[in-house]
Amino acid sequence: MQIKQFIKDWTLPVSIALGTGTYLLFHSVPLLHAAGDAMAPVIDTIFPLTVFLTLLTTFCRIDFHQMRPHRWHAAVLAAYLLTVAALCMATILTSHQGATEAGLLCESLLACAIGPAATASPVVTGKLGGNINTMTAFVVMSSAASAVMIPAIFPLIEQTAGISFLTAFTMILQKVALVLILPLVLGWIMQHKAKALCQQITSIPDLSFHLWCLSLTITAGITIRNILHSHASPTLLATIAAGSLMLCMVLFILGRTIGHHLGEEVNSGQALFQKNTALCIWVSYTYLNPVASVGAGCYVLWQNIVNSIELWQYRKHSTTSILKVY
Repeated sequence: MQIKQFIKDWTLPVSIALGTGTYLLFHSVPLLHAAGDAMAPVIDTIFPLTVFLTLLTTFCRIDFHQMRPHRWHAAVLAAYLLTVAALCMATILTSHQGATEAGLLCESLLACAIGPAATASPVVTGKLGGNINTMTAFVVMSSAASAVMIPAIFPLIEQTAGISFLTAFTMILQKVALVLILPLVLGWIMQHKAKALCQQITSIPDLSFHLWCLSLTITAGITIRNILHSHASPTLLATIAAGSLMLCMVLFILGRTIGHHLGEEVNSGQALFQKNTALCIWVSYTYLNPVASVGAGCYVLWQNIVNSIELWQYRKHSTTSILKVY
């Protein structure tokens, strides 16, 4: 029971440790190399599928009639767009000088910042006493914004020979839309046309959270793979890790500050800093320099450390409050 409770309390770090340990096992044991090589394309196929399913199960729970914009939505979305714009400008300026370390660092940070709010963020927000409905609405807004920005920005950074911007934009938009927009449309259709199936999905407690943990496990393994197979210097990898930590803290503090002035501190903080890192890693190693995915992989660690501390503090505060009542 103690082990089960530990896993329940620290699900996020356990998922990261499981993914990291599994990949290192297959990487370190020669007898498992063939099995690992055979599983690699399967994992790469499952990866976007877990992102899709996490979003779909989240959108099945949405009350679309209550998806009204709030003041904090506009403020956090503005901060999100400004952060992406600043990192986009820095990345374009440095990437035109070739694959420099500064350019790779900026690509890594952009890959983190451009990701939408995590699909499990409403669950985490609810566990912290925030508003699940308004948080879910922001997931939809940020997902739509991300689905447009990724295909618009990435062709400017990694220009493929012989492919025009419009062609690259269309190619990326099609694939990103399948992961981000299609789940939203299917969620709405299922609520109106397949109500029995939708109720079965929503009846499973924390299904979106558990699917997100699965994608987090895969994310951790892919991150370790990209680090071990990277030709980047240890100094650059350490710089990317430190940069993603700084970005994580800046977004967390900025989100909390915005929310403090609007009476939505928990929601705003989670909305701005908690990213769909599985999507970030997928699009970065698919459309950018593979080294860029290391930043998003490190961001996974930082944001889940912050989330784990938040959840621990909230449980501690709640327990203390109950004891004071009695």
